[in-house]
Amino acid sequence: MATFQMQVVTMDGLQFEGEVERIKLRSAHGDIAILANHIDYCTAIGMGVAKVVLPDKTERYAACIGGMLSVMNNVVRVIPTTWEWSEDIDLERALAAKERAEQRLKEEQLSKKAQVNAEAKLYRALVRISAASPEM
Repeated sequence: MATFQMQVVTMDGLQFEGEVERIKLRSAHGDIAILANHIDYCTAIGMGVAKVVLPDKTERYAACIGGMLSVMNNVVRVIPTTWEWSEDIDLERALAAKERAEQRLKEEQLSKKAQVNAEAKLYRALVRISAASPEM
């Protein structure tokens, strides 16, 4: 299968640079997959698990939250707010964050702002858990 050059750059620096066969991630409008020779394209990134397929068919997963993706001249640039490769995610910490968010959402008299904040924390924790254990 044909490949293309991809870069993942966060505020912390270059997270990945190399040839890939495919990337699938959540855009602001739903899941998208980019293959070689994709038309030039730009979109906002949503919150979800990114799947990167390398030329040797190895699949890598990452928690990908927010940012932008651009395709230009067969080069894909992913500029996420948060990008954590599955092997770098502390699963116990993510599970604890999920538990805290769920407990917070059970509280009575929770303000709308606190509820939205707890829901966002819960969703981030679920994305990290899914990226850390994609076989689940």
